[in-house]
Amino acid sequence: MSIFADPIACTACPRLAEHLAGIRRRDPTWHALPVPAFGSLDAQLLVVGLGPGEKGANRTGRPFTGDVAGELLYPALHRFGYASSPEPLGADAWANPAMSLSDCRITNAVRCLPPANKPTTQEIRQCNRHLGAELAAMPRLKVIVALGAIAHQALLWSYGLKLKDHPFGHNVRHALPDGRTLIDSYHCSGYNWRTGRLTRESFEAVFAGVGALLA
Repeated sequence: MSIFADPIACTACPRLAEHLAGIRRRDPTWHALPVPAFGSLDAQLLVVGLGPGEKGANRTGRPFTGDVAGELLYPALHRFGYASSPEPLGADAWANPAMSLSDCRITNAVRCLPPANKPTTQEIRQCNRHLGAELAAMPRLKVIVALGAIAHQALLWSYGLKLKDHPFGHNVRHALPDGRTLIDSYHCSGYNWRTGRLTRESFEAVFAGVGALLA
């Protein structure tokens, strides 16, 4: 297994580093640093999001914790046996070990909160080296779920694949060169949930498919 360490001290993107420094000055109790992944490198399932939400992972230090997106993700993971609780906890998640994952790891394509929640293409590519190293350090990984088109694109970059050959679509599967399977999902954002683009049923169908593959 490759050695991998979460880039919690990375300042390679000046715009993002400056943005986070400003948030720490404004709210000293917030995490406001690159957000580490949650879960073991020995997991068979990897869930990849876009990046930290401002009042979610950027505040708590745990992916999909503290905002609306986690209110859809963690209940789905819990239903299929990947999370110990359907509750993503809250602002004290970093200090509360009650939530745990089983055979699952959650990470992001971009580890830092970008201004207006919009990373540049250069920032996504810069952070892609961390995602590539993470993938290489997961020897038992079989299934990757990409939440949203940007996470999908970042994973294709990690594998040197082209978007035209692997178009994004909800609950669409892609065979990866190393034998792993990529499954796409609309992002579990509050916007997608409120507008009905993504329902609890259509989201949980993705993880039902994961279970079938791992079984």
